[in-house]
Amino acid sequence: MLSRVAERVYWMARYVERAENTARMVMAFNLLALDMPKSVQLSWKGLVDVTGNEALFDNHYQREDERNCVKFLLADADNPSSILNSLRAARENVRTTRDLVPSEAWEVMNELYLFARDHIDQGIGKRGRFEFLSDVIQRCQTLTGLLAGTMSHDAAYDFIRLGRNLERADMGTRQIDVGALRHLKKDGEDPGPYEGLLWTSILRSESGFQMYRQHVKRRINGVDVVRYLLQDTAFPRSVTHALTQVQDALEKLPNNELPLRLVIQGRRHAADAHVDELIKEEALHAFIDVLQRDIGDIHGANAETWFLASPAQVQTQVA
Repeated sequence: MLSRVAERVYWMARYVERAENTARMVMAFNLLALDMPKSVQLSWKGLVDVTGNEALFDNHYQREDERNCVKFLLADADNPSSILNSLRAARENVRTTRDLVPSEAWEVMNELYLFARDHIDQGIGKRGRFEFLSDVIQRCQTLTGLLAGTMSHDAAYDFIRLGRNLERADMGTRQIDVGALRHLKKDGEDPGPYEGLLWTSILRSESGFQMYRQHVKRRINGVDVVRYLLQDTAFPRSVTHALTQVQDALEKLPNNELPLRLVIQGRRHAADAHVDELIKEEALHAFIDVLQRDIGDIHGANAETWFLASPAQVQTQVA
């Protein structure tokens, strides 16, 4: 298996997961905006902050209003993480690896991109946004399930699992770091009475609201939500679960010493955190910064081990 092929399926999975995560986040915040009283001003710029592209947004937009933020996250050609750009990149990676993935995967990926491209204005506008984002999420899930159910679970699929779960862990840490309360403008109303709604929005961004209510069974609050999204081993979108899946994929790949050591370190870092103390001491942001660096180091080790090697070397490694 060539390094360029491994890299393409890895990034295909990351881009699909990124598009799905962004769609979930925008849809959850859209529902939050409908639930909150009109007297409370919500900052759509908080969604841009989650992606880490606030500087890029500031360079292209003068106003932080709803339309500009949604357009930036869904369709902006200059935003490499927008839904449309992510799906375009994922489509190209599937197109160039069609001999490795099931033929149905190419058809689903192509239809997903064409749907997003042709209906993107519906997503930017208020009236059709929910339907558009729901379709994007469903189609991304269809592709993920199709690959899991019809693709041989060989080295190529391990790279797909590696990319998907590393992207999922990264978005999970970003959601926790920004937090529900940061969605409120600094000059807005005291968020205290609406804390439950705000943390519910974070859970919905990760499609974790129902599972949280089933397994945590306590009133929604910041400490329990952060602990659940960071450490719950049974919830597939928690950071700890995603890093466990990364570890499982890495264990099946050869020459894995460096990335495997780093992911074990990062998983332990997430799983062993004392969330209540971090929040009480206002140290959560610093903790998440370290965890995000761990995730970045894992990606760097993946690239150094498999993607930057010569094609002949990688063909020997993962054949």
